[in-house]
Amino acid sequence: MFGIYLKRELSRRKKAALVVAMGLALGIALVITVNSVSAGMTQAQDKVLKSLYGLGTDMTVTKARSAPKAGASQGPNFRFDARSSVTSSQSSDRVTTQGGQALKSSLVERVGAQKGVSAAVGALSLDVTKVDGSFTQGKARSSGTAGGQGGPGGGGGQPQVQGGGADFDVNSYSVAGVDVTDQALGPLAAMKITAGRTFTAAQTNARAAVVARSYAKEKKYEVGSVLTISGRKYTVIGIATPDSGDSTTDVYLPLKQAQSLGDTGSKVTTIYVRATGSREIAAVKKRIQANISGTTVTTSADLASTVSGSLSTASNLATSVGTWLSVTVLAAAFLVAALLTSAAVSRRVREFGTLKALGWPSGRVTRQVVGESMVNGLVGGGLGIVLGLAAARAVTAAAPKLTAQLAGTGGGPGAAGPGGGGPGRQTTSTLEIALSAPVSATTIALAVGLAVAGGLVAGATGGWRASRMRPADALRSVS
Repeated sequence: MFGIYLKRELSRRKKAALVVAMGLALGIALVITVNSVSAGMTQAQDKVLKSLYGLGTDMTVTKARSAPKAGASQGPNFRFDARSSVTSSQSSDRVTTQGGQALKSSLVERVGAQKGVSAAVGALSLDVTKVDGSFTQGKARSSGTAGGQGGPGGGGGQPQVQGGGADFDVNSYSVAGVDVTDQALGPLAAMKITAGRTFTAAQTNARAAVVARSYAKEKKYEVGSVLTISGRKYTVIGIATPDSGDSTTDVYLPLKQAQSLGDTGSKVTTIYVRATGSREIAAVKKRIQANISGTTVTTSADLASTVSGSLSTASNLATSVGTWLSVTVLAAAFLVAALLTSAAVSRRVREFGTLKALGWPSGRVTRQVVGESMVNGLVGGGLGIVLGLAAARAVTAAAPKLTAQLAGTGGGPGAAGPGGGGPGRQTTSTLEIALSAPVSATTIALAVGLAVAGGLVAGATGGWRASRMRPADALRSVS
């Protein structure tokens, strides 16, 4: 009897039922769209962190920054012999530790021994500043000195030469020393080898190098090419491409080789840490800070808070404005559904009054109204899911481009990972991410739950109105 009466009443009131269903559908569709876009923002941010921070890395440990000493040099100096009376070409490399902050290698084992740490590896970030000079005939009054940090194509100067001249170029690039025994954690983790191969576990001190694709293209390096750093020749064994954006490091070497080139000996600048579980990250951070003094611990959540650009702006809009907009529209949809259901019940005074006169109890009348509202809610939920999926697919198909920027000072996670910049130099890494809008099973379940909730709210309002009707109301409506 319930089903027959329900079917008859819904077919009689198709327009009213459709209005209620569409109101709920729009609210549910907006919730699905906002949730899917927010999920896409999270995925985009994860891509940024993987590229700039290291895949599988939960946190990094670096040396706590200290103020530079008074009178300390702010850049490398280069000295050339310009005494020759004939044209001569000279080249000099200056290798410095990024940020000038380094940790003892023994701390890698100490960090790895902390409770809740699954793995820990050390890495060394270096800046190589290369100066190529050409000196023409003449007698020099003194040897020429070139100073400055320089970036790629970053400038030059001239020594004092009598009766001749000098010209030189200053170029710099970044080098990361990686633990070749565990490349799933650290600078190379976010890179994909697109030509050649990566290091083997046995190449802990090999004269081999992996070069970032952008740098290889700029310098025309290929697999098998030879690059020279401070007079040492390294064979390029692989070309690496980041998962997204551009690499923040130009050249990757085995850690021991990088340490032999650097100015800090067998030290590391960054310790990459993987926790045993996501719930352990906060506790592990506290343990490392408490047990290992003079260090700074940065989690991926800390780094995420420094990401700026259109990705950050869009993410904030999605989580704040989008969420409140969804709540407002959904609340309005529920209110409209409740009012329309209540109004529909008021127009059925004669019907419900007659049913009560025939012996229907108030509970049965209420169940009938709630049943009709539940059907309307489920229909609205189905329409909302279809509309929401269509909107999410449209966003994914359009794939709007978002930019993510991570700025900081060289030598740590705040500098976009290894390769972030030279000593005291402010750097900014920019990545471009295509936005998608994935729809998860949880979002669909949420939509179904909202549809049921909308039906219950409307049904409760209409059922309460119907339960208060009396058979006398039906008689009055006839007159």
